[in-house]
Amino acid sequence: MTAKKKWSADVTEHSDALDLEEHVFESDDARKIAASLKRSAEHSDRRKAEPFQSAMSMLNFYINRAGRNLPEERREVLE
Repeated sequence: MTAKKKWSADVTEHSDALDLEEHVFESDDARKIAASLKRSAEHSDRRKAEPFQSAMSMLNFYINRAGRNLPEERREVLE
């Protein structure tokens, strides 16, 4: 029996999402996260929108995917 992959992992791997740096959302520094998202958006060949819009979309996707499981401290850093 094989484990099913979550739809969000499939979206991240196969959509026109950004190619993110590893562990980008684990930082406690909002500026580092923003800088990483900016770099990823500016260098991505997969994005269809402008870099800022792509970076914000990925951040919102991450926050929404985590949902209620995202601790308040993490949400504050990310928002």
